Amino acid sequence: MLGGVADLILPRYCAGCGEPGAVLCGRCRTLLAAPPTRVFPNVAVHAPVFALGPYADAHRGVILAMKERKNLAVRRHVGAVIGAAVEFLEVRGDLPDVDVLVPAPTRAASARERGGDPVQAVCQASGRATVPALELDPRTADQSELDEAGRRANLAGAVRVTATPAGNVVVVDDVVTTGATLGASVAGLLAHGVRVVGCLTLAEA
Repeated sequence: MLGGVADLILPRYCAGCGEPGAVLCGRCRTLLAAPPTRVFPNVAVHAPVFALGPYADAHRGVILAMKERKNLAVRRHVGAVIGAAVEFLEVRGDLPDVDVLVPAPTRAASARERGGDPVQAVCQASGRATVPALELDPRTADQSELDEAGRRANLAGAVRVTATPAGNVVVVDDVVTTGATLGASVAGLLAHGVRVVGCLTLAEA
């Protein structure tokens, strides 16, 4: 009953498409449940990269809802999607048994503006062990406004490894565009002896 009263006061809208009714509508749940596929970003990433779909429709909507609209409720649902995707890749043989998820680094200022780092939140909601082992130099610029060369230059020496998780590690991010963030993240972890077996993103732009 309390949930119904809350919906009358603060009506819910689907984070994927904006339709009223639920945190995620049935159509968007179906789109997000599509199995991950291998993608090949322009920047070399020394681990296989998988994405759950293109940066469009439900995938784009959910990412913007988490990052720009501070939609905290949808993070739990996206976490379940990430957990299912990792299991799918294990069962299909694309990844060995995964021990730890490592969220891709984000600027501390951006995380504060978003009510916490959404990528770290969805990793923690996936049911998988999560170690936030990466951070960005606070002087790093916002990647969204940069081209491929600018993204590479921006991240050169900017990704710091703060922990070295044991076992098979998968790096998780929201969107892979050029691959610069994943490339720098994986390179840093490998240099510290971490066994990175793959990367997983919600979408490919």
